[in-house]
Amino acid sequence: MRAGLAPFMILSAAVLWGTVGTAKTFAPAGADSISIGAMRLLVGGLVLMAVAILMGKMTLKGWPLKSVLLAALSMALFQPFFFIAVSLTGVAVGTVTAIGSAPVFSGMIEWVVFKTRPAGVWWLSTFLAVTGCIILMFNSSAVTVDPLGILSALGAGVSFASFTILNSGLVKNHHPIASAAIIFMTSAIMLSPFILIYDSSWLLETEGFLAAMHIGVLATGLAYYLFAVGLRNVKSSTAVTLSLAEPLTASLLGVFLVGEILDSWSWTGLLMLLMGIVLLVVRPWRKRAGAEA
Repeated sequence: MRAGLAPFMILSAAVLWGTVGTAKTFAPAGADSISIGAMRLLVGGLVLMAVAILMGKMTLKGWPLKSVLLAALSMALFQPFFFIAVSLTGVAVGTVTAIGSAPVFSGMIEWVVFKTRPAGVWWLSTFLAVTGCIILMFNSSAVTVDPLGILSALGAGVSFASFTILNSGLVKNHHPIASAAIIFMTSAIMLSPFILIYDSSWLLETEGFLAAMHIGVLATGLAYYLFAVGLRNVKSSTAVTLSLAEPLTASLLGVFLVGEILDSWSWTGLLMLLMGIVLLVVRPWRKRAGAEA
């Protein structure tokens, strides 16, 4: 894969992630967020593992146990943190705070832990994207700013940033699909008790089964494979900022498919979010094009 395509791979993954909320609205009423999150990891992990085995890329040797367990724990923690935030503060505030805070945490971790200062374009694009996310939070006059919900959303942001940084190290020495498969299957094992504790009968209904397949196969299996491939040629802080296409996609699907209404400020936030993402994608592409010329 050409290095110039890496940002688009990550962007495609984020767009697929953004369909999860819409898919959940078409699931049966009994499908609670926690069981959906656990099922998401299980289905996505099984799909990734099967494809990795069929491609001959799966190996159980040479994996740094500490990095794998920490990456899996980060992804496992993201699910309850995210869904608790959404349940306490609402979909808009929970999603935007969780995903919007991730680039900040990612840049801070890289800077403090790995002594890698983010490039100037990252600061500008992240400022635009995070500001856009903050504006999006105030779409509804009935926004609930629950302290525990906000803390849970920030926990989700830290979890996603940590997963991205750890996975970016794993894909340097292992095939992306093998890395994603190992992490998600380990995460699924960690969250497997939730499948037994919560009612999963919604999976027996057609709408529930189709929603689970979409969320597990496309929005998790395919999406995280694309994300892992892109991480080979994109810094983790940049990848996390590109992932802000997720709330952008979710907001647009909410308007055009679910029938939600956005006010003028929310459209301003979406535009700023889009500008931040485009800046990260176009700037490296233009630099490479200039170098090749």
